Amino acid sequence: MGEQPIFSTRAHVFQIDPNTKKNWVPTSKHAVTVSYFFDCTRNVYRIISLDGSKAIINSTITPNMTFTKTSQKFGQWADSRANTVYGLGFSSESNLAKFAEKFAEFKEAARIAKEKSQEKMELTSTPSQGGAVKRNVFSVSKAAKKKESAPGDLQSPLTSESINGTEEGVTPDTTQHTEPRAEPSHNALPFSHSSSNINKHWEAELEALKGNNAKLTAALLESTANVKQWKQQLGAYQEEAERLHKRVTELECVSGQTTVIKSQKTELNQTIEELESALKAKEEELERLKAEVESANDFQSQKDSLTQKLQDMESRNQTLEAQLSDLEQRLESNQQEREAFRNSLRSLLELLDGKLFELTELRDTLGKLLENS
Repeated sequence: MGEQPIFSTRAHVFQIDPNTKKNWVPTSKHAVTVSYFFDCTRNVYRIISLDGSKAIINSTITPNMTFTKTSQKFGQWADSRANTVYGLGFSSESNLAKFAEKFAEFKEAARIAKEKSQEKMELTSTPSQGGAVKRNVFSVSKAAKKKESAPGDLQSPLTSESINGTEEGVTPDTTQHTEPRAEPSHNALPFSHSSSNINKHWEAELEALKGNNAKLTAALLESTANVKQWKQQLGAYQEEAERLHKRVTELECVSGQTTVIKSQKTELNQTIEELESALKAKEEELERLKAEVESANDFQSQKDSLTQKLQDMESRNQTLEAQLSDLEQRLESNQQEREAFRNSLRSLLELLDGKLFELTELRDTLGKLLENS
């Protein structure tokens, strides 16, 4: 059957900025289909998403991966093979919870498949009696080289039709829902605009610090698990090498093929040295990650300080809003008083106009009486 989709949803896709390792870079302009695929021939689970004909997510799920919810509608996971961190923004909390549940389920299935594969390898690599030493040497060398090389998976070609073919809870005519943004009021004062901009700036800084802390923690946990696994494998290889050294010494006394056995012994020693150097490099990387975690703790203290500043600014903003409300009430009362004063002046002017008219008539009457007399 090959590789088939087993669960699909829609989300906005992001990747961590490879330069700063802090900011998110959107890889899709709108919500796209994100699908879980299962390859039954290789027992491999993958997360794949296409934007048109371009693959923006191609991540193979391993037992060491961890999906982290950083907010109510956003989650992320680190892919060491792709050397990046993927982020998904969902339209609802239920979609995020369903995706995280499927991630944990398929991660556990990948772990079980890996354990079964290792058991099969151990059974097939068990040395047989008699002249099986030579075959065992080659199997150990081959396993070591396979661990070092770790070639990438051969991915089968996919199209957008195959991904969109099986979706759960998503119909083909699903339209993109955008969340409404609050529009500023035309009657608001300039101070409220500046205060809201400052609050948004601090909130963005806090979200960036939370994302960095979660990413560094996930990377440290993944690296620690890898180092423990490599130490166990190196111990097994060293025990196998010591046993083979003893067996080779015994065979050198009996067999005349001393040159061939010495060459195989040299190759095995080289393999062990390469594994030891790889382990040393991973230990150095672990120390570097511990230093990054310490810096993350510093970021946490900075975040607490910024939170305190934000709370102080919010309290100050509330105080200023109360003062502004009081001023508006006083202004309204002053306007009412001015209107009443204008009305009283207008009535007084009308009264004066009437009195002046009466005085004018009285003057004319007096003038006529004087002329007649």
